[in-house]
Amino acid sequence: MKPSDIRKLIIRSLSEDANPREAADTLEKEGITYDFGNSFGGIVIDRIFGTREKVIREMEFLRSMRFIFNRVALTGIAAIILLLISIFIAEGSISLNSFLGIGNTYDEGMISLLTGN
Repeated sequence: MKPSDIRKLIIRSLSEDANPREAADTLEKEGITYDFGNSFGGIVIDRIFGTREKVIREMEFLRSMRFIFNRVALTGIAAIILLLISIFIAEGSISLNSFLGIGNTYDEGMISLLTGN
């Protein structure tokens, strides 16, 4: 059967009043069969729901998560280093008081500042 004949057959089968059995009979007369083996359904199901795709997707997900974690971790470390440098420049030392922004005040002074007494 020529490709043009197959094309005409397909176009005729798209009309509303076309008989689907007519196209199948025409193809069978030309020696074209489309019989599937007994295991065809199982092969199709295995191909659709196979684990191969899931494993590849999980690997891609883990690879992208590792890449994102590295980006976030590196920028976080850079931000911490910049914070430490700015505290050291502003206060002259790196201590708990300089982290909290307390400076050189005494505990009694902080209590009176917080309570208003």
